[in-house]
Amino acid sequence: MSAHDRVVDPFLDDAVPSLPPPRRRVRLDRTPVPVPETQDAPRRSAVRERGPGGPERMRVERLSVLYGEKPAVKDVSLPIHAGEALALIGPSGCGKTTLLRTLNRLTETTAGATREGRVLLDGVDVEQLEVTALRRRVAMVFQQPNPFPMSIFDNVAYAIRVQNKKRPGRRELEPQVADALRRAGLWDEVAGDLDRPALRLSGGQQQRLCIARAIATRPEVLLMDEPCSALDPRSTAVIEELIGELRRELAVVIVTHNLAQAHRVGDKVAFMYLGDLVEFGDAQQVFEDPRAERTRDYVAGAFG
Repeated sequence: MSAHDRVVDPFLDDAVPSLPPPRRRVRLDRTPVPVPETQDAPRRSAVRERGPGGPERMRVERLSVLYGEKPAVKDVSLPIHAGEALALIGPSGCGKTTLLRTLNRLTETTAGATREGRVLLDGVDVEQLEVTALRRRVAMVFQQPNPFPMSIFDNVAYAIRVQNKKRPGRRELEPQVADALRRAGLWDEVAGDLDRPALRLSGGQQQRLCIARAIATRPEVLLMDEPCSALDPRSTAVIEELIGELRRELAVVIVTHNLAQAHRVGDKVAFMYLGDLVEFGDAQQVFEDPRAERTRDYVAGAFG
């Protein structure tokens, strides 16, 4: 098997998270200047109906993450509820992705990373959970679609097989694979050709296949690290609609640089800056009536 054909574990990612950038000067003694409405600016008309929220699924308590001696996340606390999508926003290097990766212990795969504080899943510290079991319950979708070099069917079936000691056959797996593809909004496009190589799908289809693979094990939380950054606007709209559907049955946490996207898909929004959690609240409140001056500057486009 060549390096190009190597199958990568869907629960791992070898990308090195970015460190906090140099401190920037932000003027806080002025009223933010409104920016013209653009495709990347939040639009009230584009925001879907917010979810009612459900029971608390995860909780971050005074979490700090350091790479060596450099802090990437500083004393962050926030809840994550079933039935909601939580959007993490902020400029590059602010700690969003580090926070996301810490939720299912991916941060610990980075050499020199240390963690303080607690991350709870259903009231249990994730450090007490076996890591593979944790990542079945807290699944991850990465920035770049990463389908395996195998068929559509086998991509989704792989996630189910690796947690089953009996290695179920195709006939036994067919209902679960079909269910995952339906929930990921891909079934109607591929139902007649599940043996097609996954790498022949379009970029948007590949990302939805990766989502199907992630949700095939029925996780409680779905983590998404800029899942639309490599997609065209049409595919992005499909993924955003899918997020709205998925958050009905589980908790979704999404990292995005796109403020309009965060406004559209987020029920809750957390704004981070230089590792600090500056503001956390309902999406409408954060974007339309932010409490912190730094939040007002950021959503107005004064820096980013």
